[in-house]
Amino acid sequence: MRLIPLLAFALAAYALAAFISPAMLTAGIVDLTLPSGAVWSFNLGDVIVAVGLVLLFVEILKATRTSVGAALDHALSMLVCVAALLGFLLLPGLGTSDFLLLFLMTLIDVIAGFTVSLMGARRDIGYGGWPGDGNQ
Repeated sequence: MRLIPLLAFALAAYALAAFISPAMLTAGIVDLTLPSGAVWSFNLGDVIVAVGLVLLFVEILKATRTSVGAALDHALSMLVCVAALLGFLLLPGLGTSDFLLLFLMTLIDVIAGFTVSLMGARRDIGYGGWPGDGNQ
């Protein structure tokens, strides 16, 4: 379970809702009147994006692991990112701003995962300096 990219669940939930009933994504769940008088509407697409943000945070925490499975987790995250990009570009139901934001979250997950892993690997490898410079 630790190897499964969690953002795949948010993408799947959005895709499922988009293909079952696209109107379900934009129908207001909550409409609140703010003190300014503006009406703020929160819909299912917004809920899925908000959940995606929480899952992105968890994915970044997962990226700090330095286990053998971490490389597989990064590879699976890359596949999810590519699948999200293809879905956004090729499937009409997924060509929305909400899905674009979910795709960008997967892209950030991939970049952050590789960056954190590289920083950890660089820290783990003791680079020696030039002879005589005191960094050996």
